[in-house]
Amino acid sequence: MDAFTAGLLQRIKTTETDLTRARETGDDFLVEVEQAELEDLHRLAAEHGVPVTVA
Repeated sequence: MDAFTAGLLQRIKTTETDLTRARETGDDFLVEVEQAELEDLHRLAAEHGVPVTVA
């Protein structure tokens, strides 16, 4: 796995964790921010042919 793929997958994992935490704490604004970030990361992965397993 190259550095780009590894970095992208790590960013997705971190963002998923942050999104879960935001939901658990009821921070609606942060939920929106993290969800948008996650969507962008998934789009970037798709554009570069990086398979992402949805948890």
